[in-house]
Amino acid sequence: MKKLMLALSLSLSFSATATAADGKALYTQKLCGTCHGAEGKAPITPMYPKLNGQNATYLLNQMKDIKSGKRNNGLSMTMKPMVATVSESDMAAIADYLAQVK
Repeated sequence: MKKLMLALSLSLSFSATATAADGKALYTQKLCGTCHGAEGKAPITPMYPKLNGQNATYLLNQMKDIKSGKRNNGLSMTMKPMVATVSESDMAAIADYLAQVK
């Protein structure tokens, strides 16, 4: 039983790391850094949020809400075309990556 739990734990850990690595590539590919800066640390204007270190679930929900139109306040209209073609799994990978960046 202990071996099974260890194997499952290692598998989940590796999966999260792989997702974060994919998220880093997607962050670059989807041009997120254009406005939010490298690793989500340096937005081009103070009105844009820093994304690094944020909670992954929070980031994912914000992207999903902007894409669906549920969130339409502030600068979300600027983000809407950026997330229009991003899949939920890609959003999750980007969110996981940004949550790990300190």
